[in-house]
Amino acid sequence: MSSRLSVRLSRLLNMIPYFIAHPGISAAEAAADLGVTSKQLMSDLNQLWMCGLPGYGPGDLIDLSFSEESIEVTFSAGIDRPLRLTSTEATALLVALRSIVDMPGMVDPTAAHAAIAKIESAIVGGSGAEPDGARTPPPEAPAVATVRSALARQRALRLVYYSASRDVVTERVVDPIRIVLVDNNSYLQAWCRQAEGVRLFRFDRIEAATELDEPARPPSHATEESAALDLFQDDPAVPLARLRIRGDYAWVLDQYPMHRLAVHPDGSLEATMRFATLDWMARLLLGFGSGVTVLGPPELVAAVRERSNAALAAYAEAGFEATG
Repeated sequence: MSSRLSVRLSRLLNMIPYFIAHPGISAAEAAADLGVTSKQLMSDLNQLWMCGLPGYGPGDLIDLSFSEESIEVTFSAGIDRPLRLTSTEATALLVALRSIVDMPGMVDPTAAHAAIAKIESAIVGGSGAEPDGARTPPPEAPAVATVRSALARQRALRLVYYSASRDVVTERVVDPIRIVLVDNNSYLQAWCRQAEGVRLFRFDRIEAATELDEPARPPSHATEESAALDLFQDDPAVPLARLRIRGDYAWVLDQYPMHRLAVHPDGSLEATMRFATLDWMARLLLGFGSGVTVLGPPELVAAVRERSNAALAAYAEAGFEATG
């Protein structure tokens, strides 16, 4: 909840300068620019109407004239004043920009590098040093550029995508909704027509993208700001592994789509994880060694045991040959 409120506060603070720069813009155009639905935009405008300077009298509150057809700020309560960054703020902004520009799809890299160059120029001043941002930015991956273009033009996409949880490459048609950042990875949130649900597609796993000549049509409930951003959806048709994880291996819950069930007195945890192929899941679990124990289903327990015994036999044979 606090995260959503913080995002909304940032959006509200940016809205006044935006509407001052675009007087008379329609709600639909503004919503598209600001990355929200028209319904959310009108809710934000009603909230802004009740905000302002301490005192909160008629001359202190922000005043707007707005409808679906036209939005105009009639009193800004000073929010239109130019932003002046301190050196500390400018440095923090540079760090943030450099971080986000390395995340595929989050921003237009050309625009981001231009902003970096401007901020660096202001910091460097007349020293004559060349700002880092003035250098030519690396080219954006074609698939990433296509996804951003389709999102901006509200077009459907055909993706060739590698699913790490299933260890397969699939092709599917999706309706883009937005780009999100989760755990230092950037994702396309979209309505997947094949799965008939909202899915997140990690940019570094999109092998190819084609913008289709048809509009994106995600269902209205999928585009709401409160829509869940779950990376992995439970599908009863997909097998479910039950695992016991040693306390010092608890980090695996942050790295893989697991659901914690219980914490045992010895510090170990019990969790579940969906998987598509027995072979892939067995290989994954063997990589954890004694840190993760398989509790079920029986076929997965047997597969892990069989592979473990084969590995031990291979080591024993290699040791015998080395000493014999």
